Amino acid sequence: MAQQQINEEGTTLISPNKAARESKGSMISASFNFINSIIGSGIIGLPYAMNQAGLPFGLLLLVVVAFITDYSIVLLIKGGNLSGSNSYQSLVRNTFGFPGFLILSALQFLYPFIAMISYNITVGDTLTKVFQRIPGVGPDHIFAERHFVILLSTFLFTLPISLYRNIERLGKVSFLSMVLTLIILIIAVIRAATLGPQIIPTENAWVFAKWNTIQAVGVMSFAFICHHNSFLIYTSLEQPTLSNWSQVTHISVGSALIISAAFAVAGYSTFTGYTQGDIFENYCRDDNLATFGRFCFGFSIITTFPLECFVTREVVSNIICCRDLSKAEHVALTMLIVAVCTAISLAYDCLGVILELNGALSATPLIFIIPSACFLKLSPGRWYQGENRLPVMLIITGLFVMITGLTMTVIYPQDCSHGVEMFYCADSNITGTVPPE
Repeated sequence: MAQQQINEEGTTLISPNKAARESKGSMISASFNFINSIIGSGIIGLPYAMNQAGLPFGLLLLVVVAFITDYSIVLLIKGGNLSGSNSYQSLVRNTFGFPGFLILSALQFLYPFIAMISYNITVGDTLTKVFQRIPGVGPDHIFAERHFVILLSTFLFTLPISLYRNIERLGKVSFLSMVLTLIILIIAVIRAATLGPQIIPTENAWVFAKWNTIQAVGVMSFAFICHHNSFLIYTSLEQPTLSNWSQVTHISVGSALIISAAFAVAGYSTFTGYTQGDIFENYCRDDNLATFGRFCFGFSIITTFPLECFVTREVVSNIICCRDLSKAEHVALTMLIVAVCTAISLAYDCLGVILELNGALSATPLIFIIPSACFLKLSPGRWYQGENRLPVMLIITGLFVMITGLTMTVIYPQDCSHGVEMFYCADSNITGTVPPE
């Protein structure tokens, strides 16, 4: 990723000297980078989104969210071309002034910050079951305690890696993260074929739609958001034209949709109404294949956490300092961010609610509302004419999803469990008897 600098207005820009030295990439390489930026940890919650919305309607919603993501990414670059901007921040600053820049900065802070909390929760859920497969480590062992595992991973891995000042040192993990995600998808498909038939589906498992649809949209938005990387990948094209960018976007979002839909169907069809926010909480503790999947996902999360910390730290430094941080300030701010995230993840541990909250509160406005609002502000036509109609619809839809999703998440929080074996994992129940009351 290109190094960044802060201009006199506090807007993050790509360093021109660094950008000039970077080699331009082909559309294929740009597409791969974009797919990698979309397919990440958010995919783990998509089976839960199907449980919230109903599988048929959930898949339809997934396609709609992917279409909106595709459209808003192209809209973002259109707005950048109209305003002469080369980043999401500068686009909003040029369009809505400093108040708009502050709102965007708050959202860009909240999204990775809440994501880091969800990463810690996931690490605590997944790695505890991995450690329990080690001989001598039982349910009462300290390595089976999720709070200890979260603290251990923080001190040994996420905090030290997050202290890097240059994000380029973290770039090598992106390909590995993509490979691990594909391995997890393969495991989910295998278990859908082998474990799924042994678990009797819950009542109304295959209904067309369920009442928690809006919350499901929040989870899907969290999984698909990639707008913060759009300008960087666009400028990496050998020929950065809107036509080429549209092709890259269509290929990338389409490929991500296929992978996401496959994982969502495989995960939900295995566990139906029992599907949890972290799908690996549904697999049995003695399932060696699922344990390997937990290890892959846990490792992927640990290597992804510092990337989100980098973004969070940059947003804070841009707003508060408007300059490069000193070494002491860099260390202090990093430790503060990691400490707060860790404290929250130790105190609250329901991943499904965290995914819904992040999707509704930050991902939805970043995908639905802000790109559309910037384009409408810059477009010469009236809001109800021509190509301005769809952005208006997206703003209205985004506001509805955001407000309704937040309300439902607060009023109707979903139940979750951690480290508890599901009833079907017992030998006597694996054929699908009704769980005990």
